[in-house]
Amino acid sequence: MEALSLQESSEQNEHSRVITLLIQRCIDEAGFHLQDLDAVAVSQGPGSYTSLRVGFSTAKGICFALEKPLIIVSTLAALANAAHEKAQDSSALYCPMIDARRMEVYTGLYTAKGDIMLPPQPMVIGQTAFSSYFSAGQRIVFCGNGVEKCKMVLDNPLAALSDIKNCNSLQIIPHAMTAFLNKNFADTAYTSPLYLKAPNITSARQKPS
Repeated sequence: MEALSLQESSEQNEHSRVITLLIQRCIDEAGFHLQDLDAVAVSQGPGSYTSLRVGFSTAKGICFALEKPLIIVSTLAALANAAHEKAQDSSALYCPMIDARRMEVYTGLYTAKGDIMLPPQPMVIGQTAFSSYFSAGQRIVFCGNGVEKCKMVLDNPLAALSDIKNCNSLQIIPHAMTAFLNKNFADTAYTSPLYLKAPNITSARQKPS
């Protein structure tokens, strides 16, 4: 299994403007055409409401146009797997955290094999958030961009902080390949992103007259 091209953008709020351009660059660099694809994989979330909608709309559009199957991969599971690949600790649990503003994160808890110990959910991280696991002597590896703001309350000898911060397309490949080989395809028409909570919608400020 080999990644033939990776194109990324670190610019904020650029999803809808650059995503198709990056896809085209990947296709060109790999030396293929869109019609050559066997399937399209997309990160399911949770995460930014806008980026998830843009990603899903683009992936579905390609699948519908080319009649290709759609594969969805949990962002949290991909992060947990990436952290495990780096830590190589099969006895630890892996806790991905995606920033959800203030002291809240989107999180879950996974074994090294990827089994779900705590299902994906929004959580306000406090001093006792994982105390039951620590009291039982369980080591937890925390990863994701939500870890930095929570590290003060994760001060425990059994807590390890990974430098895996963000999920990228390379990290979803193992899950996508497994789904593809098992023909575990999503319903292109009805599958939606995993938002976990409603979007934060605000009114535009009125300009002074």
